[in-house]
Amino acid sequence: QVQLVESGGGLVQAGGSLRLSCAASGSIFSIYAMGWYRQAPGKQRELVATITSGGSTNYADSVKGRFTISRDNTKNTVYLQMNSLKPEDTAVFYCYATKLIRAGVSSLPYWGQGTQVTVSS
Repeated sequence: QVQLVESGGGLVQAGGSLRLSCAASGSIFSIYAMGWYRQAPGKQRELVATITSGGSTNYADSVKGRFTISRDNTKNTVYLQMNSLKPEDTAVFYCYATKLIRAGVSSLPYWGQGTQVTVSS
């Protein structure tokens, strides 16, 4: 099992910044992708950003140019730097991780408990 612990959420004014962290522990061998989803009230969970163990990144169009995902493999930690925050970024942010089972096949995701990000206008 993989345990994911998030930190860094909170309340910020529009235009401000927050940095989320997610530390993985437990059976972390072969963790491949890590990243963040978010879920706003009444909406489906959506992918925000992802990063592979090799450093390849992918972002939702809505956050490109404002959010930056990074990863410290020595600490098994992924970060999400969020700048120029907007009220529509308000959501619960969930960290996730997947393992590489074999070439081209990943495990189901492991999830963190979620951290609230609230952006006031």
